[in-house]
Amino acid sequence: MMRLTVLGSNGTYPTPGRPASGYLVDDGDTVLMLDCGPGTFPALLARGEIPDAIVVTHRHGDHCLDLLSLFNYLRFDRADVRGLPLYAPDGVYRRLADFAGAGDEHAFHRAFDHRTVAPGDRFEVGGIAVGLGAVAHPVPAVCVGLTAGGRRLLYSGDTGPGGDVAVMASGADLLLCEATHQGPVSGDRYPYHLYASEAGQVAASAGVGRLVLTHLGPTLDPAVSIAEAAAVFNGPVAHAEPGMEVDV
Repeated sequence: MMRLTVLGSNGTYPTPGRPASGYLVDDGDTVLMLDCGPGTFPALLARGEIPDAIVVTHRHGDHCLDLLSLFNYLRFDRADVRGLPLYAPDGVYRRLADFAGAGDEHAFHRAFDHRTVAPGDRFEVGGIAVGLGAVAHPVPAVCVGLTAGGRRLLYSGDTGPGGDVAVMASGADLLLCEATHQGPVSGDRYPYHLYASEAGQVAASAGVGRLVLTHLGPTLDPAVSIAEAAAVFNGPVAHAEPGMEVDV
């Protein structure tokens, strides 16, 4: 058994009621958080739980900035939680620690147990097996594959065409895939994000069971993105609405 809960899914910045990227994956015993973008900490707090570990895909603010709020919560109000495992590519931890003014003996380093990760890394968090792959993005970044109870989920993080997303998603039960843009794919397209139709193509080529679109531009209509992805992927397609829970 594995369940995905969407805390937030906006690309670039949060809007009222719609935090940026952040998700929980629960196998019944272990809770793993994927990304911690602005607005996701209040959503996490509303659930009354702290994850057993966090995986951050890259250092862009819409995927990691609420780690600072989580740090203050752990520092001042949850003295029982120390050394929360934080898996993140190069640059994430150092930038946040610098913003927090964290010298060598700062509480930031006691709140989190940081492990630098890279594509190709494999590890386990409780009963959840985690594998990381490469993506097309301008900073060190990863996609995240999760396996638990015989079920598989692949989270793309931020990516343009290419990288390991399609290969790692092959046969997965659920693909949580970024779909930042809508409409026809332009010839001068930004190479580090996907269109909704491209997310559908990835899902189709990988033969996944279900596609959930995320990281849409905040001003876009999710129904349009769903339709564009569904035009090329025959399986179920949904938008990652905040608060949505999906059994993988």
